[in-house]
Amino acid sequence: MKLYNTLTRQKDDFTPSSDEPVKIYTCGLTVYSQPHIGNWVGYIYWDVLVRLLRHDGFNVVRTQNITDVGHLTSDDDAGEDKMEKGAKREGITAWDVANKYSNIADHEAYDLLGLIRPDHLVAATGYIDQQIQFAKDLEAKGYTYQIPGDGLYFDTSKLTDYGKLARLDIAGLEAGARVSVEGKRNITDFAIWKLSPTNSQRDMEWDSPWGTGFPGWHLECSVIARETLGDQIDIHTGGIDHIPVHHTNEIAQTESLTGKQFASIWLHNNHIKVDGQKMSKSLGNIITLSDIAQKGMSIMAFKLLVLSKNYQTEGNFTWDNLEAAGNRLSHWYDYACLRHQIHDSLDADSSRATGDDGLSFFAAKHTLAESLRDNIDTAKAVSVIDEAFSLIDHTPLKNIHRRSFVEFLQTIDELLGLDLIARTPDISDDLKMLVMSRSRSRDAKDWSASDSARDELLESKVTVRDTPEGTTWTRTVY
Repeated sequence: MKLYNTLTRQKDDFTPSSDEPVKIYTCGLTVYSQPHIGNWVGYIYWDVLVRLLRHDGFNVVRTQNITDVGHLTSDDDAGEDKMEKGAKREGITAWDVANKYSNIADHEAYDLLGLIRPDHLVAATGYIDQQIQFAKDLEAKGYTYQIPGDGLYFDTSKLTDYGKLARLDIAGLEAGARVSVEGKRNITDFAIWKLSPTNSQRDMEWDSPWGTGFPGWHLECSVIARETLGDQIDIHTGGIDHIPVHHTNEIAQTESLTGKQFASIWLHNNHIKVDGQKMSKSLGNIITLSDIAQKGMSIMAFKLLVLSKNYQTEGNFTWDNLEAAGNRLSHWYDYACLRHQIHDSLDADSSRATGDDGLSFFAAKHTLAESLRDNIDTAKAVSVIDEAFSLIDHTPLKNIHRRSFVEFLQTIDELLGLDLIARTPDISDDLKMLVMSRSRSRDAKDWSASDSARDELLESKVTVRDTPEGTTWTRTVY
């Protein structure tokens, strides 16, 4: 498997760092508002990564945090905590905001999108003591300083390789910079612990050696990763916007404390636009999964829309694009229904390829996996599936190897999580008899009886199609 490593700026061969499980850390949501479709893009890709590793026989342990404190509205350690801002917006406590949107995110991720739940899905507020201890250890090693009335900061000048992930031009930054927080020694220094305002009480604040306050946003990921996965991990994932600040600061504080390389491979997904524009409240173009559902469109179609692009490529959401993805997925469901109508009448020898004697999907399922092993190329994987299914259009059902076809469907679901099999159940024997009755009526040119049977089938959401090879049926449970 090859993965594009942001740290090395090249595709690196992936080899686990030890005989232990593959350790993956994914930066999670800040649960201060309803997630939008852009929030879900990365998680869809990293879900495929986990699926592929497990498909290839690796034991995988993944951690994902829930940011419920400390994420300020500015990366410059200025502005309001997003959770406190959400509390004021909704007239409830920050704790209530976190609970509300954590539950929404949980439902959307694991019920609607069908993502695999991380082994460790933990909130930052559950690790406050560990974050304080981490900060104390950094302080003891001389990496921090205090700004009176503001908090504890990490001194990036202590590191010779700060900014190596983003390849930051520190001198250039310093030359043209305005320090937003008075008292910072360097423009790149960042908050480890922020003090609560003296004139108000926050919903979320804790006592610490530096005063009552809350942890900086970057601290939680270093601590949660270390507490659940250890000092070193194999893969760290996140969005490209995390490269210059958040992930750069994670590396700085973690490696300063442990003296070890934090993560071997850093993966970053690009973003998705809406109608070619960045999503923003000012443009009024923020789209959520709820918006998609309210239009009667498929959430799985959105998932396929995302997978149709490589994770490093900028995506573009339009309602037309979503409709096209829905049509493609609908065709895939139709193909999946054929497994109920194909019998094992042919030799299912997995070594056989497509030929005059039958259509085998053995090669297709391996090509699908290989495309993903090349830097999680989901766009190529989608094309492989299209090409494989298109062969069915020119092949009599009796000439299709059922076993290899079912295995191909299973591989799609295992690697991409599209639930082709779960959403295309078999129909009852009574409905099958009705399909046969309609076929006999058509053969007898009894169009009235044929139409009546078709209408009755449609009431059960079964659609029949007449082909030169006979009648087939489809039914999809959304």
